[in-house]
Amino acid sequence: MNAITKGLLAVTLVGSGAVVANGVSAAEATAASAGRHELRGSSPNWLSRASDLGTTPAEAPVHFGVLLGLRDQAGAEAMLRWIADPDSASYGNWLSNDEFIARYAPFHADVAAVQDWLRSQGFRVDETLPSGMYVRASGSAAQVTRVFGAELHNYAYQGKTLRANAAALSLPDATPAAVVRAVTGVLGLDQVSTMKRPASIRPADTLPGPAPGARYGVQPCSNYYGQKSAYDLPSAYGSIEPYVICGYGPQQYQSAYGVSKLLEQGVDGRGVTVAILDAYASPTIYQDAQQYNSVHHQPPFRRYQFTQITPGPDGYDLIDECGAQGWYGEETLDVEAVHAMAPGANIIYVGASDCASGLDDAWAGTIDNHIADVITNSWTDGVDDVADLGAAYIAFYQQFSLEAALTGITVNFSTGDSGDHTAGGTSLAAKSVEFPADLPFVTGVGGTSVLIGRQGQWLGEYGWQNAYSSLSNGAWSAATYSSGGGGGTSQLFEQPFYQVSRVPASISQYYGGSPMRALPDIAIAGDPNTGFEVGQTQVFPDGTYWAQYRIGGTSLSSPLLAGLVAVADQAKHHPLGFINPLYYRMLGTPAVHDIVAPTSPLAEVRTDYVNGVDDTQGKRFRLRTIDVQTSTLHSTVGYDNETGVGSPNGPEFFRALTGWH
Repeated sequence: MNAITKGLLAVTLVGSGAVVANGVSAAEATAASAGRHELRGSSPNWLSRASDLGTTPAEAPVHFGVLLGLRDQAGAEAMLRWIADPDSASYGNWLSNDEFIARYAPFHADVAAVQDWLRSQGFRVDETLPSGMYVRASGSAAQVTRVFGAELHNYAYQGKTLRANAAALSLPDATPAAVVRAVTGVLGLDQVSTMKRPASIRPADTLPGPAPGARYGVQPCSNYYGQKSAYDLPSAYGSIEPYVICGYGPQQYQSAYGVSKLLEQGVDGRGVTVAILDAYASPTIYQDAQQYNSVHHQPPFRRYQFTQITPGPDGYDLIDECGAQGWYGEETLDVEAVHAMAPGANIIYVGASDCASGLDDAWAGTIDNHIADVITNSWTDGVDDVADLGAAYIAFYQQFSLEAALTGITVNFSTGDSGDHTAGGTSLAAKSVEFPADLPFVTGVGGTSVLIGRQGQWLGEYGWQNAYSSLSNGAWSAATYSSGGGGGTSQLFEQPFYQVSRVPASISQYYGGSPMRALPDIAIAGDPNTGFEVGQTQVFPDGTYWAQYRIGGTSLSSPLLAGLVAVADQAKHHPLGFINPLYYRMLGTPAVHDIVAPTSPLAEVRTDYVNGVDDTQGKRFRLRTIDVQTSTLHSTVGYDNETGVGSPNGPEFFRALTGWH
């Protein structure tokens, strides 16, 4: 999602890293006009930049969710700090879901009060998650306007037509006190603020068929680093540069990141379940993945090893607005990458009904129902400001990520593919990280450019921050920043306990004041010029068929790491759960590669079809310079805001996680 106009919202940052509305429920915070209880921060801040198309039809169906606060969030965070500390006698004693509910979830009476109140207002209660923290409901636009005191309008915004409340939401004066106290916020009425985008570079039922085709990894390109050199093109930085990788395959990543020996011993993630969260569902994913496994000599999915949770008939929404077909490639990348690193792990693909509140609901449900041991999320909101996101939205993600951490679920989020958002240092005022990766209870996974040799050996690794030069009149132009793994300093969350004394003050206090959460936590291959070769059914000018192409981004980084964690979970015979404290213990040890920037310019030549599909319009060549240091992100010794603690260093990484030898 592109940045949204900022607004004002009073919040308090607390030492645990939480954002809270001054310690009271959203509805208690402000008394609205006519005695109503305003839900603070619920007025969309982007409305002034949109065109109002008028009131949403009164009879239009509306689905939304009501968030109830935790009973004892401070106590829950203190408990997590105790059981996630590798030095604690209670390390790894994750709570069961029942224990979490008994200690920290809303009281059953409060949940029942909210359900009864919704029904009394004419809404239908569609689902209540087991913890009681989220109640999904539905009704008409007219009902929403009457109950929540704000009209719903349709807006034209950034080329899309979407719905939102035209003013702040509030609860009626006669709302029972128990409901007013319990309600933290209402999600799903504003379709813009919750809309996600896949983090990858390349941007069932009623869904459209296979996506339009594209081909990346065009010859000349290299099968391993340095295989082919561009002798027929101008030199750069005083030397002939190699062609970029066509796209690394499963065995190359297995070897470079040291999982090959484990796989040979049967430690391949079996018995561990990885959930992949995306929007929509590719209609060809299973056959695509199985063909990919065959081509790359990977174990095929066993019966029931790959399953999907998707909406029922006519359950998808915002298909055009979200670009449903664009999510097919994201799903393909995630599934094939996880299976490449953990070919024995069970994979559950959770396909949300849309890329807005549907994805929120699917994500929370995956955690609350403890569907998996590891969850990978290759999408972001693209912004990191409470005025853009809303306090209730942030609280929603914070509560469920805290539940995941306490109950032993590892949650990865891609940090995004826009670096620090300064366009390579040319727009410092735009500096930002991307939510939800900066949640203190998830792992923010950054991207690297990895060099893998002919024998699958790790040759070197750098932060992923790319700049491109064009070929003109027999010479390369000046390099212009293109993209890179997300990193930097959160403006939402204070420094979590596991980063204290480990993240330099120049990063944690970039904005002045208290130390804040830094990103990424750890990094792994993401650069689309090294990337991953995936196989997907696509529509080409000469027909619809399965074909391979190279793709990257931190959309690759998150599932690659999820696969490694699944293997480590099996080796440990216990879920590693919330791993961040352990990652930060790896700083300065052989468990990770401490990544630093090249001491002199390092470049490769990239080949692309002009039309993106075939050679009918010819090819173009660009010079890609690796790990440019022009933005506020820098690869340095120790923790840095480009690669975090570093990248996994083969068997030493697994020894640090599990004690495996």
